[in-house]
Amino acid sequence: MPSLKDLKNRIASVKATQKITKAMKMVAAAKLRRAQEAAEAARPYAERMNKVLADLSAANAGNAEAPRLLAGTGRDQVHLLVVATGERGLAGGFNSSIIRLAREHALKLLAEGKTVKILTVGRKGNDVLRRSFRENIIDYVTFREVKQLGFAQADEVAHKVLALFNEGEFDVATLFYARFQSVISQVATASQIIPAKFEVSEAADASAALYEYEPGEQEILEDLLPKNVAVQIFRAILENNASFYGAQMSAMDNATRNAGEMINKLTLSYNRQRQAQITKELIEIISGAEAL
Repeated sequence: MPSLKDLKNRIASVKATQKITKAMKMVAAAKLRRAQEAAEAARPYAERMNKVLADLSAANAGNAEAPRLLAGTGRDQVHLLVVATGERGLAGGFNSSIIRLAREHALKLLAEGKTVKILTVGRKGNDVLRRSFRENIIDYVTFREVKQLGFAQADEVAHKVLALFNEGEFDVATLFYARFQSVISQVATASQIIPAKFEVSEAADASAALYEYEPGEQEILEDLLPKNVAVQIFRAILENNASFYGAQMSAMDNATRNAGEMINKLTLSYNRQRQAQITKELIEIISGAEAL
């Protein structure tokens, strides 16, 4: 059984931890609002670009002269996984859910005899995936020193991906990130970015006939497809940023409440043990007085 001094020291330690988790919760809550607004503001632009490219890709389906970013290399042997995670931990299951999805996808491809290459964006994903896929990781990007994430960071990653594709290093690229839904819900998502994959609805097919493009569709695709890669990565980074702060806020809130419960239990044990010690001392004094 721990002594009174041990219990007192432990209570003080848990209280200090509670102060830290409460402060981290408040910081995450303050940063979450701005990150959420940025993620939600990027969605309409990315979705609109997706719709325009979906219309153009439907019109160019089966065209032998279609851009390689749309048509692909004609092979499905080498896969590049772009895994975007956070730079820090203490965010519940945010990082682990993305890494788990990427790991399952990689193992499935390897079981099918495919070649897997991994580009990690964020320190946590690189640290974890390196344990199992050290030989598959070909590059690593971190924005740990960047205070405000912007399009420049996404463009840097997009340039790396496009350079690898132009050099024939892979056939298919898939982007992994967490889509922000709410403070308590972040969904790990996999999105194929090369060759470009769009969901073409009947409404999109009907509306495509209403537009005439100048210059030609081929030139527009050549220009927009590389930008679309950067836009999708930018969207993923913003979604990740909002998801990270939402997950961290929830995790630190749970940690603060758990610390409070632990303090109450330790205080109760401390009071009981102190009362038992006082009772024991009183019994010894009374017994000694009666003996005299």
